[in-house]
Formats: sequence, structure tokens, C-alpha cells
Amino acid sequence: MTTGTMIRMAMADGADIQVYHVAPTRARRGGLVVVQEIFGITGHIRAVADGFARDGYEVLAPALFDREAPGLAAGYEGRNLARAITLARTHPIDQSVGDVGTCVAALADKGPVFVVGYCYGGSITWLAATRLEGVAAASGYYGRLIPAHLDETPRAPVILHFGRRDSSIPPAEVQKVIDADPPQTAIHLYDAGHGFNSDRRKDYDAPSAALARARTLELFRAHGG
Repeated sequence: MTTGTMIRMAMADGADIQVYHVAPTRARRGGLVVVQEIFGITGHIRAVADGFARDGYEVLAPALFDREAPGLAAGYEGRNLARAITLARTHPIDQSVGDVGTCVAALADKGPVFVVGYCYGGSITWLAATRLEGVAAASGYYGRLIPAHLDETPRAPVILHFGRRDSSIPPAEVQKVIDADPPQTAIHLYDAGHGFNSDRRKDYDAPSAALARARTLELFRAHGG
């Protein structure tokens, strides 16, 4: 059972998109933007948002593909997977970063704002940390596009999580990130595959998910959350 609600927010380009909003269920520690996987605002993403709300964060999770696929919450296989991949490849990355920026700005007057993202959202989280003002810290999970954007410098502390057995991100690509040694960036490797944070996926790895989440919360708390 989810505890948040879908609201609508106007983005910088004038589009009105859905955003999953969850109020903190304990003393507020800060704001948090949760950035979706390619599958949209799924039950898993809502559960992730709800979990962070229980930790004291007010969460916004924008439906980044709402312009093309309103209400998207795709499955992980077959036609659902193919459709999600197509959306991720054709949707403008700058627009996704801009939508995250709108959500960051919406939370900024209440205290520090953090960003966490998974899969596609892991890449957007990296770009949010390099491009946006107002991000206190960011945590990106298995972002396949990060190696292509290593020329960008984080404005805020970042941690990145990769699985050693991730078949969608070649080890050589992860090594590029490690070798680049970006400032303000810590990189963690886990004995897991792609999507290890999601208990809805076959590559779910509970110990890795728990450790990555603990590191994420530690980062946020070290920077005002």
C-alpha cells in the first residue's frame, strides 16, 4: 500500500505532468527527488518514495515520460520492456533534467534537497548533480549513460552504485567512471546485477540494496539531511 498521492505540476516547458508526492511521516529531514527507472512511476518507485518518506524526507517523483506516455508504469519484460527502452532512447535527456530541476526548486524553500535515481534515473541523477543548482547531494544507481557525461563536473557530493554483474553496463564502462575520478564523487561496486535495488526484479540483491540505501542515507545526513 502506497502512502503518497499523484499530483500535477507545471514544468519549465509549460507541460503539466504527474508527480508522485509523499509527505514525511516523521520529523522532516529535507526534500528528495526520486528519479524513475525507464519503466515509469511503478509500484516499486512508489515504494522507494514511501520508504524515504518514512526516513523523514518529503519526496517528489516526476513521471518523466508523461508527455509521451501518460501514466506509464510498465512491466519489466516483453513489449513493456521494449516500449520503455524506446521511450528512454527518444525522450530528451535535457527535458528530464529540467523536470528534476523543477521538483528540486519546488522543495528548496523548506531546507536541503537531495536526488536519488535508478537505472535511467541514475544517469539523470548524475546530470542533476552536475547541472542543477540547489542539489545538496545525490545518489545514482547503475546509470548506463554516466560514462558518456564524464566531462561534466558535479556541483554537489555524489555517490554512484554499480553492480559487478550488470550485463547492461560493461565493466569497461564502469572502469571509465572510476578512472575519471570525478571530484566529490564516491563509487561503490556490488556483487550484483542491474536493478539490484528492486525487489520486483530477478536481479534483486537484498544485501546490496540495503548497503546502498544505508550509504545513500549517510550521504544525505552528512549534508544537511
